Amino acid sequence: MSNSGKKERIHFGTLEKEAVAHAKRKREEEEEHDAMSTTVVDNLLDISEGAVSARPGAHIDLDQIDEVMGDDEELMLTDDALATRRRAMAEFDRKRIARTIAIPTNDAHVKDALRQNEQPICLFGEDAGDRRDRLRYILSKIAIERRDAGSEQQEIEDEDMKSDDEDEVQEVFYTEGSEALLQARQNIAKQSLARAEQRIERQREDCKVDLASVRRLRQNLVAQLTNYTIVGSQVGDDRPLSRIAFAPNSRQVLAGSWSGAIKLWDIPGCKMARLFRGHTDRVGGLSFNPRAGQSKGCVDFASGASDNEIFLWSLEKDTPVGNLKGHQSRVVHVDHHPSGDYLGSASYDGSWRLWDIATEQELLLQEGHSREVFALRFQCDGSLVATAGLDGIGRIWDLRSGRSIAELEGHAKEIFGLDWSPNGYQLATGSADNTVRIFDLRKIASVQQIPAHKSMVTDVRFFHYDSTQSSEPRISEDMDTSGDGNEDMSVHKRLCDGQYMATASNDGLINVWTAGDWKLQKSLAGHVGKVLSVDISRDGSYIASTGFDKTFKLWAADEI
Repeated sequence: MSNSGKKERIHFGTLEKEAVAHAKRKREEEEEHDAMSTTVVDNLLDISEGAVSARPGAHIDLDQIDEVMGDDEELMLTDDALATRRRAMAEFDRKRIARTIAIPTNDAHVKDALRQNEQPICLFGEDAGDRRDRLRYILSKIAIERRDAGSEQQEIEDEDMKSDDEDEVQEVFYTEGSEALLQARQNIAKQSLARAEQRIERQREDCKVDLASVRRLRQNLVAQLTNYTIVGSQVGDDRPLSRIAFAPNSRQVLAGSWSGAIKLWDIPGCKMARLFRGHTDRVGGLSFNPRAGQSKGCVDFASGASDNEIFLWSLEKDTPVGNLKGHQSRVVHVDHHPSGDYLGSASYDGSWRLWDIATEQELLLQEGHSREVFALRFQCDGSLVATAGLDGIGRIWDLRSGRSIAELEGHAKEIFGLDWSPNGYQLATGSADNTVRIFDLRKIASVQQIPAHKSMVTDVRFFHYDSTQSSEPRISEDMDTSGDGNEDMSVHKRLCDGQYMATASNDGLINVWTAGDWKLQKSLAGHVGKVLSVDISRDGSYIASTGFDKTFKLWAADEI
């Protein structure tokens, strides 16, 4: 009955009366709870001896209350008052956390959340709003419990780490190398000094060419690169071709397949000359010995594959003449040292290794990358080697001392290809972030970032002119580099050494770039799907590529 004495209307078949009563009870409970919280805060303020103002409606800073109630004040409180204070502060903390929890508005989702937390999905007289409040309360309690448990565990771990740090003694340690490694380092140091002297002498001779001739040579190079087109294509295997490498004489090319087969092809006719069998899984690395074909019975090339094996081959035999064992996982790249006496290999076991080809002995097992090592290349002088991998970091190693002298940082994803420029101080890396970065060893920094492709870059290759395969005239100050003779053509190719590079990508393109300005001069489209490898012949006549379409292709200027 209302106060006015009117008879209350009852609608039979509904719960209107019970719903109204329930709402009133909820409001009364909330008012009582707020009043109790206010009383507790007032008591705390009284105990703090007026340190915090208790004006009606004044803003109360909980952090200030906590500071005021220090350890000395807690000792002055009775057990009941202290327990009341702690409960109030815990409730404030819970409500703060509860406000940050997102609760679903769909009642069915709320019930699912309650069921997942092993709570009843509905209580007697509970509506959808009450269920959401109950879920918020439960989740806030769970969050506090997890936080407290995590704090305790972190304290235990911190204590353990502190005790371990006290027990451990920080010191630099070295691994003793073999006598063979020491001898190899000494040989590499002597040979690299001689090659560096020759390289600097060539660069000094190149500086004698007048600027007009250099400009004319550059224009001729750009015209040649923009005129590149496909001149040959051949199906190489019944599985994708993973790697390609030109022979030093530029008249043959090796192609490795996912089936483990390696085939030697004559170019430009693209006729198979020999099939090499030995690997049982996909071939990842191919490298010609710089002295290949110069003497019978020597090791002409090396290969690495996913069967963890590295095989040494002669062009005269279709079976391996040597086997380098040691890697515990897939071998993805191999490269010959410029001297031809040593071989480097990169593997998914997280290491790169240096081998003596003559003795088939492992000289060095080097770790340093946090993930799999995917690419490895020796510098033209032979004193340095660069490695990179799935950690997105490149490293420069000094073979003479064994030290890591530089880290190449900048890529956002894995590095799948790298190559040194013939100038000896620039290095290009290709990454899954679709870019190619140019690093300058003189600055130990990235000096150029090239948005090279629309998909991951799988391989990078500079043009390396091989003067040992042709007569190399010296350049005099009055030499006419614009002539059409064979001598002038050799000079032209010498001056183009390292002046352009090719990149391969999963977008199906081979892009050709000029060095220095790093401009795109030509995009070679012909593969169906991913391009997995690219190489440039030593005489600068051809670019070769392999792809997921099981073919290798030759690219050259129209006049070839």
